[in-house]
Amino acid sequence: MKEKIIAVFDVGKTNKKVILFNYKLKVISELEEKFAETVDDDGFPCDDIGHIEQWIRESVLRLVRSDKYDLTAVNFATYGATIVYLDAEGNRLTPVYNYLKPMDERLQERIYRKYGGQDEFCRRTASPALGMLNSGMQIVWLKHEKPEQYSRVRHILHFPQYLSFLLTGKIYTEHTSIGCHTALWDFDNMAYHPWVGNEGIVLPEPADAGTIDEIEIEGKRIKVGIGIHDSSSSLVPYFSSSKGKFLLISTGTWCINMNPFNTEILTAAQLDHDCLCYMSIAKQPVKSSRLFLGNFHENGVRKLSEYFKTRPDHYKSVKPSKKLIEICRARSAENRCFFDMLPYSRELREKPDLFIFNSFEEGYHQLMVELTELTAEAIDLVIPANDDIENIYITGGFSANSLFRKLICASYPGKNVYTSEILNATALGAALVILRTMNPEASPVLNLGLRRC
Repeated sequence: MKEKIIAVFDVGKTNKKVILFNYKLKVISELEEKFAETVDDDGFPCDDIGHIEQWIRESVLRLVRSDKYDLTAVNFATYGATIVYLDAEGNRLTPVYNYLKPMDERLQERIYRKYGGQDEFCRRTASPALGMLNSGMQIVWLKHEKPEQYSRVRHILHFPQYLSFLLTGKIYTEHTSIGCHTALWDFDNMAYHPWVGNEGIVLPEPADAGTIDEIEIEGKRIKVGIGIHDSSSSLVPYFSSSKGKFLLISTGTWCINMNPFNTEILTAAQLDHDCLCYMSIAKQPVKSSRLFLGNFHENGVRKLSEYFKTRPDHYKSVKPSKKLIEICRARSAENRCFFDMLPYSRELREKPDLFIFNSFEEGYHQLMVELTELTAEAIDLVIPANDDIENIYITGGFSANSLFRKLICASYPGKNVYTSEILNATALGAALVILRTMNPEASPVLNLGLRRC
């Protein structure tokens, strides 16, 4: 008898995966694809959307015809800040433009001026001014820069909902896609910001993230979800299984600190320090901050390795030293080595004074002390005045760094700090959302992979 499965397409900027879950939400298959980038109609790099479309359709068809699996449902989790434009017949009109593509700042400044100025506009939409990373501004850009194409636009979809549209032909949006620094959503009133309608932009009213449609392929009936933004999707397993309120520290190239339990209004000062709001599947703001942690670490380690003539991965063998931590903390309180003393310093010094260190180990302790101080500054931005967060979960690459773990614990002695190892957390969240829609009584036991620090 074939095993019933849920397929989730987890589409990141670098890696694209289709992951199969059984009804206990255990991964039973994972296939990863790497697609070469192409260029858009202006010659700027972008995802090869044609290749992705083909991959999704062929993968679903292969699963429908499988002798091993009984495909019952499909959902999608993708990166955000990406818009797809359709004509009246549902045909895609443009490439999928890269959110790193530059745009004329005057276009967004015109919107800011009309709606209270940049600080108030960004505060109200919980979206730092990030150009095309504010996907609403991509629409403004297309309207201004490519009016002929824009005149043919009848439907505007965010990326997760477009991938769902490929199978269902249904037009949707939902709160997690709208709420991720798009500059479209008014967090004060929990509705589209007035500028959207005033500029003549027509967007669908957001549906619940658990919305599903049923399709038929070769006689096989399949439930299809409407997709979810990847950052919000990665929180879903913790909402389901965490005991007590939590803050999630997702580490990698970027360190993203997400607090789903901070109900304070985002301030202009927080926006200036790289804070924003995502939206949970429960349609609640998730106050978040970010730090270029992995990039700072990589460049700091490179400088130390070149100076002390060690292997690039030598830092992995460094064990936490109580004595060195004390020395480096005292030094950092007087004068940081790798970063400026200014609060919220975000520039790694080009030529730090490495001669003050007696060894690579001491230099690495100093780097990690300073990086953890910056991380704590970013975390503190999303902790409310009435702090009742009990647990801190560290995921991603730095969860394996014993020195980072020790320093974070020391920074938050009143909280329970855990590492959490969930493989494919983003896809797991999307699978859990659709499973609970199909069966509200479903309560699979999720292993968050928690280990107390």
